[in-house]
Amino acid sequence: MTTAKDDTLAIRISRVLADRIISGALEPGSRLGQDHIAEEFGASHVPVREAFRRLEAQGLAVSEPRRGVRVAGFSMGEVKEVAEMRAALEVLALRHAVPHLTRAVLDQAEEANRAGDRAGDVQAWEEANRSFHRLILTPCAMPRLLKSIDDLHTASARFLFSGWRAEWEAPTDRDHRAILDALRAGQVETAASVLARHVQWVGQKPRKAG
Repeated sequence: MTTAKDDTLAIRISRVLADRIISGALEPGSRLGQDHIAEEFGASHVPVREAFRRLEAQGLAVSEPRRGVRVAGFSMGEVKEVAEMRAALEVLALRHAVPHLTRAVLDQAEEANRAGDRAGDVQAWEEANRSFHRLILTPCAMPRLLKSIDDLHTASARFLFSGWRAEWEAPTDRDHRAILDALRAGQVETAASVLARHVQWVGQKPRKAG
């Protein structure tokens, strides 16, 4: 039986390990040793096992018979699947969020977009990008949908970091600008269409807008 303390610790462990996997510090196929991780965090095996389950649910780890828990790899098919799922789910969330999007929320999203333009590395850009999407989608007030989208963003971040780790050039994100302009103008279908197209380039090398 797990306790609230175990659950809190499991969340912290899973977040730290997820950050390491996403950044590439833990490479695909690397073994996640239960004893080693428990020792690192001063934890029992209970929260560590729960952390592993969270990582598996996010597609970041796999449990294999006789091999234990390892960092999951990914294929281009998975990259495409995540992009298509994000497109469908984020458009759904946006449609439900639109009636609740205030000027203040859109202003915050605009600032997040500017932060992305100023980003000096891929980590800073990804944080700003995720903030932009959360700001325009969270008002949908559909927690299960938002949790699914957040897990997909985590997978997307891993693809992005893998593709951009060796060479970074901050992209000029005109899609975000187009989404904001459409939302401010009340053009929901245009905003939804741009958003759906926007997430399709996940995992690809960024292109500078000309």
